[in-house]
Amino acid sequence: MFNVSGFGKTLLIIGLVIAGIGGLLLLGGKIPWIGKLPGDFYYKGKHFTFYFPLATSIVISIILTIIIMFISRK
Repeated sequence: MFNVSGFGKTLLIIGLVIAGIGGLLLLGGKIPWIGKLPGDFYYKGKHFTFYFPLATSIVISIILTIIIMFISRK
C-alpha cells in the first residue's frame, strides 16, 4: 500500500527547501560576500564578459551538504 504519511513529509521538506532557496535568492543582493570570494573568476573584455563563481559554488555546496546530512539523519 502507498504510505501517505511519508509522502506528506517528503512534500513538506521539498516545500521548505524551495522556500529556503527563494529566501536566499531574495537576500542574495544583500549578502556582500556572495559572488565575490577569492576563487571566483571574472573576466571583462571589450565585447565579452565571463563570470564563473567557483569558490561561491563550493561554499554553497558544502553548506547544503551539511544541511542535507542533518535532515536525512534518523
